[in-house]
Amino acid sequence: METVNKIKLWVAALGGVLTGLWGWMGWLVVGWIVCMVLDYVTGCVGAWLTGEWSSEKARAGARHKLGMVWVVLVSAGTDLVLWAVLTFLPVISLPFDFRGLVTPVVLVWYIITELGSVAENAVALGAPVPKWLPKLLAIGKSAVDKAGDAMTQEAPETEEHHEGS
Repeated sequence: METVNKIKLWVAALGGVLTGLWGWMGWLVVGWIVCMVLDYVTGCVGAWLTGEWSSEKARAGARHKLGMVWVVLVSAGTDLVLWAVLTFLPVISLPFDFRGLVTPVVLVWYIITELGSVAENAVALGAPVPKWLPKLLAIGKSAVDKAGDAMTQEAPETEEHHEGS
């Protein structure tokens, strides 16, 4: 029982630290990491059970996950640079309303992608998956894509944007 209480204490402490440091985005990072691990493990187990496991495919999967980590770091860097530009260079304006959303949007996109892959792996393992689940994940991914596209659309020109008005 004491071991269980120690585990609970460490989990609560980690949760508190993440929330204190990153707020809700820390939980997105945790969710994304959990989804990546689930996808990798279910993919490896499925390949092993079907006799298709190979160390090269496992390494390729690990490289794929590493690439995702780099993309998330790039999105965080993008948020940081845009924040710095808007905060410290007031003469520069962006053609969209920036609210520091690049990283959360990328994380949610990856979480949905990983969940879809875990569902595919579950099917390969013989688990029944509701037909609507992949459709729902595809709708969610599409909605996130639309949100990302909306962030990069040029703002409509107003009187203050025209020169010589």
